Amino acid sequence: AAHIALIRLKLCAARHLPDHETFFGFFGHANEEGNVAAYKRYVQPHLDATSRKYWESRNIFGRKRIGIFTRNFYRHGLLGHFIGAGHFLARLYGRNPREMLSASSIAEQRAIFESRLAPIFDKRLVRWLANQPASLFGLGIPPAQYRALVGDNRGGMAHVLRARLERLACDFDLKNNYFAWQAFGRGYGRGTDAPVPPYLERANFEALRSRADRVDVRHASFTEFLRANPAQSADRYVLLDAQDWMSDVDLTALWSEITRTARPGARVIFRTAGEHRLLPGRVPDEILARWDYDSDYCRDLTRRDRSSIYGGFHLYVLREGTR
Repeated sequence: AAHIALIRLKLCAARHLPDHETFFGFFGHANEEGNVAAYKRYVQPHLDATSRKYWESRNIFGRKRIGIFTRNFYRHGLLGHFIGAGHFLARLYGRNPREMLSASSIAEQRAIFESRLAPIFDKRLVRWLANQPASLFGLGIPPAQYRALVGDNRGGMAHVLRARLERLACDFDLKNNYFAWQAFGRGYGRGTDAPVPPYLERANFEALRSRADRVDVRHASFTEFLRANPAQSADRYVLLDAQDWMSDVDLTALWSEITRTARPGARVIFRTAGEHRLLPGRVPDEILARWDYDSDYCRDLTRRDRSSIYGGFHLYVLREGTR
């Protein structure tokens, strides 16, 4: 799986690339000619065989996969293709999303968005494409998430996408939002003060390098993984958005194991494509009754989510004395 090979590559590179500059050139810029040479010299000898086989195998165009780090890694993969499709449509109508990055204030960000990008969502072709589930499935949005995104919105998917992009473009200072740089610039900024994820920050590099060997990478069902662990053995769970396409049976099995393995006060965080809570009515009440959920606080967390991709950010906390 690509994401497993990627995390193992990052961990190995953090431990064996010579310095932060080389590490940042590899994963920050992700388009430098010397990246493949750095891989061969420093990373390849230490990378596990499965991951090495993945990165050195060839794609459908006959190129070795590791070569994407010389051709802007961030233009590849489902998210990269989704963003690329958005840029293509914008340019079709004479607009360049990179214009957003020239704004010097949030007020200017909104002015650029309203005048340059927002009108694109009213175009007939864009509305038609957005309302075709198959077109977005190919870009990484499965049917279950598509339905959750649209919900009861009368404006359809085009309206939902416009609202999410407006939040990204107008609700946060772009100078501090690396998610926005990916969306509008298709990569991170080049300046020393450009926003980047914490793992790419120079100040964090030595800590990352010294602790990379603590990460245990597994490719397995999360429910099955928890089932093999003892009761009250964990206190933090990060579920990302996988629950969006799980059945009621799968959700119940997952939360049964989370509840069994959780210590009192344990926290579970996850995101959902839609705005509404996912679990009530789908996971038995006797399981959810053991957990606290603060709706107002979760709405505030959603508002502060700078990625602006998801409709909901959720936090569940296991109640004390529920055993």
